[in-house]
Amino acid sequence: MEDTDAQIIRLLSGDGRMSFTELGRATGLSTSAVHQRVKRLETRGVIRRYQALVDHEEVGLPLTAFIAIRAIDPSQPDDSPERLRHLSAIESCYSVAGEESYLLQVRVKDPQSLETLLAEIRAAANVSTRTTIVLSTPYENRPIGG
Repeated sequence: MEDTDAQIIRLLSGDGRMSFTELGRATGLSTSAVHQRVKRLETRGVIRRYQALVDHEEVGLPLTAFIAIRAIDPSQPDDSPERLRHLSAIESCYSVAGEESYLLQVRVKDPQSLETLLAEIRAAANVSTRTTIVLSTPYENRPIGG
C-alpha cells in the first residue's frame, strides 16, 4: 500500500467524518485527488464503512462482557454465529483458537440482563460459556497507528 493511502487510512480511522479538504491539507493533495483515492480505497474494500462511536453508558448499556463459548457436543455443526445472530446485545463475534470456539463481546444494562443473555446464548447455540466482565476500559477503538 502506498504511503499516502496509508496516511489517509490513519486519518480516517481517527476521524471518519474528516472532509476531503481536511484530508487534502493533511496529506498535501488536492481535494479532488483525495476524493479519488478515498473512493478507490472504498471500491477495493480497504475502507468498508463509516460508523459512529457510541457512548454505551449514555444509551443505557454500561456493562460490557466477553463471553467465550464452546459447543457442548463437538460433533454438531459449527453454526453458533448463525444461531446467535438475532441477539442484538452481541456486538462482536470472534472465531478464536484455544479451548473455546468463539469469543463474544456483549453490552447490556445490568448483571440481570447479562444473566438472561447467557441463558439465551446457551439455549440458542447449545454451548457452554465462560464470562469475563469488563471493569473499566482505558481505551478501545483506537485509530490505526503510524
